[in-house]
Amino acid sequence: MISAGEASGDMYGAVLAREISALDLKTAFIGMGGPGMRAAGVKTVVDANEMAVVGLVEVVAHFPVIVKAFNTLKNILHSDPPDLLILIDYPDFNLRLAKVAKKAGVKVLYFISPQVWAWRAGRVKKIGRVIDQMAVLFPFEVPYYEREQVPVTFVGHPLLDMVRPAMTKAEATTKFGLADGRRVIGLFPGSRRGEIKSLLPVILQSARLLKDRHPDIEFVLPLASSLKREELQPSLDACGLEIKVVENATHDVIQICDAIITVSGTVTMEIAILGVPMVIIYKVSPFTYAVGKRLIKVDHIGICNIVAGERAVKELIQHDAEPEKIAAEITAILEDTEYANKIRKSLAAVPAKLGNGGALHRVAQLALSLMRENEKT
Repeated sequence: MISAGEASGDMYGAVLAREISALDLKTAFIGMGGPGMRAAGVKTVVDANEMAVVGLVEVVAHFPVIVKAFNTLKNILHSDPPDLLILIDYPDFNLRLAKVAKKAGVKVLYFISPQVWAWRAGRVKKIGRVIDQMAVLFPFEVPYYEREQVPVTFVGHPLLDMVRPAMTKAEATTKFGLADGRRVIGLFPGSRRGEIKSLLPVILQSARLLKDRHPDIEFVLPLASSLKREELQPSLDACGLEIKVVENATHDVIQICDAIITVSGTVTMEIAILGVPMVIIYKVSPFTYAVGKRLIKVDHIGICNIVAGERAVKELIQHDAEPEKIAAEITAILEDTEYANKIRKSLAAVPAKLGNGGALHRVAQLALSLMRENEKT
């Protein structure tokens, strides 16, 4: 069973399922995922697209859907237990599911650690009681688990293998219907419907300001696999701008951009690996923000900045995530070559901190090792 609760988890889950199948053709998969995992042969009894919410208020509003999903997977763990449960990120949901699995005698592999280095480091001991193996993306995560004697393996970051544009820049420019030689701004509103609701209008207002200042620029928006085009279309129609919406080609979109406006999340790492200057925006409900500000102990919101160990790219958080400031940052990137090159240099240090590739192959090997232990017992 694989449990992934949003678009990035679905992406990793799909590749992981393929890696495991390549090592053991007899393996069958069931769980929670999206279109990527379904295409990889996972029977998704819960659609991850319905689970992608962020923020305390947002989760409460979505609670009935989350409870139904949890009970579906819980019932399978009791009635027809799998040989292994693989959890991908999505900690509040997945750690509860891990507890059920352990009681049912199912081994648990957790891939992509909860951010114990950012908040609630005391969770590590509790996590260790409900999992059999933790696979982490970053080397600095390992000591948190080793201190509590929780089995942990640094596998590296899967994006090193996955961030691969399929086209040349010239081919992508032509395919997406963009004019050759014009500057391109990427608009990345996220994969969660809550993000779309709160941040897409802000991003589009920023784009309007940028178009007024730079009439020659063009805009391109990659559509997350968890969303449908019609969910964005009313906002796109109302903004009065020509925006190219592209499906299933995020990395090709990134590589042709001169600058990107993006929400925080996994996508900032994809952008960083391809070395494109960006501005990160983040906004949740006032209550969620007030609680998070007290609990979270990191200097940066963007994971690319955390990995870089510096504010490689600007973050505009909560009330600062407003069109004028966003447009001003993108303008600075477009007009100040020295500033843009400084950002690129900082981002160039990120891939070297992510391991040597092969992360999901290593996770697949861990998964099969745990299943073989099951067979022996």
